[in-house]
Amino acid sequence: MITKELVYNSLEELPDEFELDELIERLIFMQKIKTGLEQISQGKVKPHQEVKEMVETWRKQRGRSRQ
Repeated sequence: MITKELVYNSLEELPDEFELDELIERLIFMQKIKTGLEQISQGKVKPHQEVKEMVETWRKQRGRSRQ
């Protein structure tokens, strides 16, 4: 959920004239950042090395392992 403050701040950062899509994209982006930060504070993250290993496993499964 986003706050009015986030909407107001996003509006203030835009030029006087803008496309509605620009505002919507900005709000979605800010919401995703907020969600990510909340996940970090709750410890819902994977260490970088673990993610690298997961990606390598996926690549091997698809026959695209790094040389």
